[in-house]
Amino acid sequence: MSEKPIITVRGLRNSFGDELVHDGLELDVRRGEILGVVGGSGTGKSVLMRSIIGLQTPDEGDIEVLGENMVGRSEDEAKNIRRRWGILFQNGALFSTLTVAENVEVPIHEYFPYLKPPLLDEIASYKIAMSGLPADAGPKFPAELSGGMRKRAGLARALALDPELLFLDEPTAGLDPIGAAAFDELILALKEKLELTVFLITHDLDTLHTICDRVAVIADQKVVAVGTIPELLSLEHPWIQEYFNGPRGRAAAGNYKEAVEA
Repeated sequence: MSEKPIITVRGLRNSFGDELVHDGLELDVRRGEILGVVGGSGTGKSVLMRSIIGLQTPDEGDIEVLGENMVGRSEDEAKNIRRRWGILFQNGALFSTLTVAENVEVPIHEYFPYLKPPLLDEIASYKIAMSGLPADAGPKFPAELSGGMRKRAGLARALALDPELLFLDEPTAGLDPIGAAAFDELILALKEKLELTVFLITHDLDTLHTICDRVAVIADQKVVAVGTIPELLSLEHPWIQEYFNGPRGRAAAGNYKEAVEA
């Protein structure tokens, strides 16, 4: 018998005024996988993530994360579940008036207020190192970092509470190809080392080919397909074919094939 999914979404409906974003959306995320989530602009990828983590209250539907129902929970109940995941928002969402180390310490303060500065500093330094940042990044402010370093700082904060589940919203957006590839390698290494499950929103075809176990495609207000890229390519859905079989999709597939064969 297969293990129960770590995330289950059933019958999800989200709307903003007259705009219907999701209608009957369903999705399972398996424990231990990196699931890429793709879709055209306006299909509600980030809205789906926000619904799962409790920042968006859906009109209808059931969402279960880590065995717990997330719809209609009190703030205190939800807080106990949220400590088991980490989130990297698209632009890092770092507090500009705090140093990198202080940003990493924010969630630790929230859940473990009794911890004293020496231990907090030690934990923050460890998470900063795990994210691939140099040790001297800790006392710096976000404005003093490059875009890629800010993303790694956001990742260090997402890892602060040793999560089982990691949510990443466009983590390689704005990075040059070398920086994006390095970030992909870091995520894959952390996933394997820490036994993470990763929910990854991305437009980066190289990322999808390189590190994702499966890809979920949002279109027509639903998840229209979930599978490996070869499985998706066997489908006739027009957006899937245009996305994965277009010029950029073919180039990404070629790059991945060359890397595997090298």
